[in-house]
Amino acid sequence: MADIITLDDVSVVFEHGGRLVEAVSHANVHVEEGEIFGIVGFSGAGKSTLVRTINLLERPTSGRVVIDGRDVTTLRGAALRELRSGIGFVFQSFNLIDNVTVAQNIAFALKAAHVPKAQRRPRIEELLRLVGLEEKIDSYPSQLSGGQKQRVSIARALANHPRILLCDEATSALDLETTEEILALLKRINAELGVTIVFITHQFDVAKAIFDHVAVMEHGVIVEQGTTIDVFGSPRHETTRALVERYLGVAIPRQLVPQLPSGRLIELRYKDEGAFEPLISDVSRRFEVSINVLHGNVGYFGTQAIGTLIVLVSARQEGQRGAFVVQAAIDELSSRVADARELSVALNDDIGASVDAIFVDDAYDAKPPAAASDAYDGVAYDGDAHKEVLA
Repeated sequence: MADIITLDDVSVVFEHGGRLVEAVSHANVHVEEGEIFGIVGFSGAGKSTLVRTINLLERPTSGRVVIDGRDVTTLRGAALRELRSGIGFVFQSFNLIDNVTVAQNIAFALKAAHVPKAQRRPRIEELLRLVGLEEKIDSYPSQLSGGQKQRVSIARALANHPRILLCDEATSALDLETTEEILALLKRINAELGVTIVFITHQFDVAKAIFDHVAVMEHGVIVEQGTTIDVFGSPRHETTRALVERYLGVAIPRQLVPQLPSGRLIELRYKDEGAFEPLISDVSRRFEVSINVLHGNVGYFGTQAIGTLIVLVSARQEGQRGAFVVQAAIDELSSRVADARELSVALNDDIGASVDAIFVDDAYDAKPPAAASDAYDGVAYDGDAHKEVLA
């Protein structure tokens, strides 16, 4: 599918307090026609500034904005108004005019586009049917709930048949149930009307529910982007990891730590079909180790699953042999999941306890060297030859 939006090395610099602040730094984004593209990040990451460059509400200090193959960066006057008529915008705070009716709020967009007066009422009725608010056509915003106000905002944004819809934190002021309703509406609009949606949010639940592709921002920089399942299933940047941990991560309760037996604590992250494989029982049986599942969670990105487990891998034998078997089991676990990491250090930081004393076997208080030519306690170690240990 061809790109409908391209941000080519876009930077936005503001002057604040006598100094220059780079709100967006050398951003490169490609949005395919007909998809739902997400921009996520914590507050202050530069998401809103970036999305506002698409319709030139914020002009890039450098770089290019390309819409449907056309460089629009320098457009002004009538050409800029024509561009914006094809790009709808949904605001976090609804931006409705309180002293006029729902119909009149939508009519402003039609009037601005010079739609003949006789055609406005039928179009307004059509839009309100689309968002499920036909009966509210003569109501005032003060008579609507937050979700209904956002539906009116969406209807107004679609008034002039835009090909692109920009949503700036469009659900962050709504409760969970209403958020789900608005997301379902946007997915239906995307599917039925073919409107390309660019949605910025700090809400991970929004990202995993509707995004096809996603870009992660931090301090004005896009630090990671790709398909939603790839970015969040195998996060590489610390900001992406933090987002995933906040919403999909699992933690060991503090009070449980002193009760845990000796072993090594591992976080496993599954992706796609791997979330449903019988991995734990298989590795435990093959390597003759104990694997205790301490915590777990599964999140769905559309129909694709990402699972997170925290497991404690313990030897059934003592001494060096047991340590090698545990390492072999951990290597096998790691090779069959999207991501894996040992949590002893992280827990030590978080809890302030001597985790090493709790989790690391006395007979194995250092990781074996990675290379086969190295030696551990006088015994050659080969990460690909664990079966010899079991022999």
